[in-house]
Amino acid sequence: MRGGGLWQLGQLMTRRLAQVDRKAVARRCFATESELKKTVLYDFHVANGGKMVPFAGWSMPIQYKDSIMDSTLNCRENGSLFDVSHMCGLSLKGKDCIPFLEKLVIADVAGLAPGTGSLTVFTNEKGGAIDDSVITKVKDDHIYLVVNAGCRDKDLAHIEEHMKAFKAKGRDVSWHIHDERSLLALQGCSNLYGRYLLRVLWMNLVQGPLAAPVLQHLTKDDLSKTYFGEFRMLDINGVHCYLTRTGYVPFLVSFLLV
Repeated sequence: MRGGGLWQLGQLMTRRLAQVDRKAVARRCFATESELKKTVLYDFHVANGGKMVPFAGWSMPIQYKDSIMDSTLNCRENGSLFDVSHMCGLSLKGKDCIPFLEKLVIADVAGLAPGTGSLTVFTNEKGGAIDDSVITKVKDDHIYLVVNAGCRDKDLAHIEEHMKAFKAKGRDVSWHIHDERSLLALQGCSNLYGRYLLRVLWMNLVQGPLAAPVLQHLTKDDLSKTYFGEFRMLDINGVHCYLTRTGYVPFLVSFLLV
């Protein structure tokens, strides 16, 4: 497009934006401090100097007293703890929960053995990506999955719309959104491969060179014997947990406690 065309496009966009109800845009895009959701660790973040910023409707820490570079190096060399409680975990249950989920994602859920998980993508009717997700087949009638905070509303609406149609045909599937749970992340680089996904009453993602040794002190199970995609039920510091080894980046090791 030539310079004149770009100028005309800019003028058109300016006029259109001027006609928009700015208050409505503010209500839609920016939450006030009182409207932001707070994780169970909010007071801990503030007490320890966390810089709180809005993210996906939540008040989340973006930085503490140290510099971003210091935090990055510590994460790579040791491990760092992140509060990611804004993410959305949910369970699908019922004898038809697997064929239902396979209508929504690209994973071969039926092909997963009980006690295994997979990365996947929610797609629309044209095959376009809606959101990525991590799923675990707990049992043949129980699937647990996590979706991103920024896509929570559209993901849940998409699932609910298809669930209504699915159940109207007499199929057996139900869901529970785990808003009663929280999620933390301890992460960093490691020579170990993968990410350990643990799901308990609280969610915690533990990654880094020290992630496995630190967590190993809290369980009698041998975490070195957990392979990529494998799912276990075990006790972490006296709390019953789900554990799955998974991840996007091969040089990260991480543990997610739910």
